[in-house]
Amino acid sequence: MFVSKMRLLTGSVLLGLTALASSTPVVGQSAPPDFSSNQTAWQIGNGIDFVPLEGSPPLVRNDPRYPYVSNAEAGRTGKQPTYRISDLSNPNLTDWAKAAMKKDNDEVIAGKIPHTPGQSCVPSGVPYYMLSGGPFYFLQTEKMVWIIETGERQARRIHMNVPHAANPKPSWYGESVGKYDGDTLVVDTIGLNAKTLVDNFRTPHSEKLHVVERFRMVDDGKTLELRVTVDDPQTYKQSWQAMRRFNRVQSTLNEEICREGNFVLFDYGIPIDNSSDF
Repeated sequence: MFVSKMRLLTGSVLLGLTALASSTPVVGQSAPPDFSSNQTAWQIGNGIDFVPLEGSPPLVRNDPRYPYVSNAEAGRTGKQPTYRISDLSNPNLTDWAKAAMKKDNDEVIAGKIPHTPGQSCVPSGVPYYMLSGGPFYFLQTEKMVWIIETGERQARRIHMNVPHAANPKPSWYGESVGKYDGDTLVVDTIGLNAKTLVDNFRTPHSEKLHVVERFRMVDDGKTLELRVTVDDPQTYKQSWQAMRRFNRVQSTLNEEICREGNFVLFDYGIPIDNSSDF
């Protein structure tokens, strides 16, 4: 009963904020894109990885010598599920990145369970956040846009129509500033710490990581398209560009807690508070 009440409360808060967002005009824009009205959520629409845009340097992909078998595929086919092993022949990776990724590859091939944010209950960072399971919810006001992901249990905060700080302190989600460019929400993120990953292949990054995201609705509002540009001179020789799409669904935000109630079959390194509550 407590959980049910909490879910009702969460849904009511979400609807209230959505109504506020819909009625709040944005300075300088007569009709900014509305990603959040009518209990809108966005769920994965075109696969589980970023799709490279034409002209972009190659994205990191799986090493063909070690085929990746997801849990879903294993359930359908009876194959043994596997973890991703990154292909280090990618010409856009720097020697620094290749060395770090080779160490990680070797450990996973030897039997170590790899670190991923979702299974370890830690923040995923940017741009990895938009590769998490979803669905995603947007809350839009004049001064702030929030992106909330159900499975991640965390929110990204985008400060609207302001410049970046001169020297933002590195953090899990960095400093994101945004603006509307016609029908597109443009989000510029810097100040990310180096504790997160770039993609599903566990590509590392430095604190120089700079990410620009462009969100817009296509297909008469049925699809949310994200185009992302990623630059980090310590990891990549050139910046790369990719796309991901999400399908519109009607849903309210559920209450999910990463640590509590999990069936921990493996040691994923989930943080545990051993202190007493009372």
